[in-house]
Amino acid sequence: MKQQDIYQQNDYSYYLQVHNRYPITLVKGKGSHIWDSNGKKYIDVLAGIAVNSVGHCHPRVRKAICRQAKELGHISNFYLSKPQAQLAKSLSEHSGLDRTFLCNSGAEANEAAFKMARKYAHSKGRGGTIIALENCFHGRTLATIATGKAKHQEGFEPLPGGFKKVPANDISAIRELITDEVAGIIIEPVQGEGGIRIMDEEYLQQVRELCDTHDICLIFDEIQCGMGRTGTLFAFEHYNITPDIMTLAKALGGGLPIGAMLSKQSVANAMSYGDHSTTFGGNPISCAAALEVLQILDKESLPQRAHILGTTAMQRLQEYARQEEAIIEVRGLGLMIGVELNIKGRPVINRMLEKGVLANVTGDKIIRFLPPLNISEKDFNKAIDIFIESLQEVKSEI
Repeated sequence: MKQQDIYQQNDYSYYLQVHNRYPITLVKGKGSHIWDSNGKKYIDVLAGIAVNSVGHCHPRVRKAICRQAKELGHISNFYLSKPQAQLAKSLSEHSGLDRTFLCNSGAEANEAAFKMARKYAHSKGRGGTIIALENCFHGRTLATIATGKAKHQEGFEPLPGGFKKVPANDISAIRELITDEVAGIIIEPVQGEGGIRIMDEEYLQQVRELCDTHDICLIFDEIQCGMGRTGTLFAFEHYNITPDIMTLAKALGGGLPIGAMLSKQSVANAMSYGDHSTTFGGNPISCAAALEVLQILDKESLPQRAHILGTTAMQRLQEYARQEEAIIEVRGLGLMIGVELNIKGRPVINRMLEKGVLANVTGDKIIRFLPPLNISEKDFNKAIDIFIESLQEVKSEI
């Protein structure tokens, strides 16, 4: 029996079967390349779902992790570590937001954001309703799925209350819901799991004005679209506005689990000692990795590179789409690109996997490209070549 089969059998026998995995076991990564347990090499244009934005095993991130692991691993938040303090300062300086809370994941960051928005609203004598957008994805906890799609909610009722949803890019739909019961509005400037759907600039500016008028917290979920992915360090920079609260995770840790909630001081003032906490959040090793990631993004100008490479890739895909009837639309921002098909996307992804490319389909029909921001132009073009080949082959077999 091949080693690959042994690993897959162990997974089937012992792991909780909630992941519909692809039939490979990955063992090594370097840059935009990754290898499976049988030695097959792949180009990775999924990057762990926008996590490995500086590539797999970036030497500087690896050194930072090892250096910190030799000094201090875990202390809890009864005490402060140097990397945690340094990361809070760096995130504030990069974002312009005043306060940082560190946790373990994006879902936890959003949970913290909901609590802060509600605590702020309650301090003003208002209710705690959170407005979210249709097709959003904010996590898999009970509260975050309460904002999400019905398919993620089925079987987990009753869900927490206090959440309402409206269509994206529809300011009138939000205005209709604004009462003294609303505490916050949570928006992904670019929806990831929702199909790489980009919010209109005028729309977000109108939402910002509405929140200012009614003293409501504007929350930006930048867990997937932040950290240089869209061509600026934070996606909100495209819109000439600043949220009251912003959540980060995924690419922040360079592959290690870490999440962050950032906020303006005026909102943070509502929180007191004991209002929120976490055992592992702000772990020194994860913080050391995140600090190194921020420095790499700056020194290697990776947000700017994402803009340049993403623009070129989008132009190529859009040109191809004009002559390909199976493609409905190509959309994206920076290196966050979605190709919407009028056929099922999973067979295309499976064929790409056979040809040595890791990609992803979301919403059944949207091929999602989220490569490392430092992927070579040659590798990305090859991945697009293989996508086109795979789409043609799958079409011919339908």
